[in-house]
Amino acid sequence: MVLTSIIITILYLILIGSFAVGFDKIPVFKLEDLPSKTKFSVIIPFRNEAEHVSELLKSIETLNYPKHLYEIILVDDASEDDSLSVVENFLKTKSTITNIFIIQNERKTNSPKKDAITSAINQAKNEWIITTDADCVLPKYWLDCFDEYIQKTNAKCIAAPVTYLSKNSFLNKFQLLDLLSLQGATIGGFGLKKPFLCNGANLGYQKALFTALNGFKGNSNIASGDDIFLLEKVAKEYPEALHYLKCEQAIVLTESQTSWKHLISQRLRWAAKTSSYNNWFGKLTGMIVLIMNALIIATVLLTLIGSFNFKILLYILFIKLNIDFFLIYKSATFFNQKDILKSFVFGFLIYPFFSIYIAFLSIFSNYKWKGRSFEK
Repeated sequence: MVLTSIIITILYLILIGSFAVGFDKIPVFKLEDLPSKTKFSVIIPFRNEAEHVSELLKSIETLNYPKHLYEIILVDDASEDDSLSVVENFLKTKSTITNIFIIQNERKTNSPKKDAITSAINQAKNEWIITTDADCVLPKYWLDCFDEYIQKTNAKCIAAPVTYLSKNSFLNKFQLLDLLSLQGATIGGFGLKKPFLCNGANLGYQKALFTALNGFKGNSNIASGDDIFLLEKVAKEYPEALHYLKCEQAIVLTESQTSWKHLISQRLRWAAKTSSYNNWFGKLTGMIVLIMNALIIATVLLTLIGSFNFKILLYILFIKLNIDFFLIYKSATFFNQKDILKSFVFGFLIYPFFSIYIAFLSIFSNYKWKGRSFEK
């Protein structure tokens, strides 16, 4: 058991350490106030987002980008609350806004969000598609960042940064620490030229690329994964055209879950798609992280009953704590959220139990999302 523990810990150290190295290999992109050129179609599916969509619309209103170069397509996915009314009332009071449109989702598959994005792309007028979510707040120079990056690179698909709005609750802090670690791994993966993560709340790609890859064909039976599965296709067919936009002014803010119940449901949704991943590096990463968290729990329990050396447990915890902190520190610095590091130790102690609990539940449970039930 001791030898196994050492091997797993070394593998984990190498993996997370490599993400930290990869993180620094992606340079921070700086805006230079170039003349705007790229035409965008921004796609935002929404379902039961009456509580959040007003903040989204306010942030859209403050976008700096020339209005004739972009359109906003809001896709109503059979909302059962006042989301649609909120959007319609907003547009009625803003008679000067002529580039925001509402369409209805055309359901064809088991994935409502993929259907919504596909429905919008079929009506999109512009060359570049950018997706985000209805519970997001968009930064003022968001589209400017994408435009200048496109002008300077050969990118066909661009992943960009996402973080949670910071709130004064442990649940929010726990989720923020987790997301910062995921963003660290995302950026690190791109830096290592092994991209395996992205977030559909801030993802851009050429409409022609989406068509060439047959959109979401091949994974439309899986309810989630509109971002990851498309990333996998791009990484396989056009690896040199897949980029990460590491720019502070491109950071999209989104809402964390408001209860542990909702958080568990979200994570079950995320876990449901992992068995369908085709990216070997992503699968390897997930396996090493899961085994490491299982090791922490197992060695703690064995130590409590006197079957594992306490000093070795401390060494394992010390190594994991430091390498996790190293990566999250890099992310927190980039996202200007270093205050969250005050909660790091508490989150570090809870996370192994949380992640193993989710892994266990995902084996036996289906999940609910936005009032709908889905099978794995």
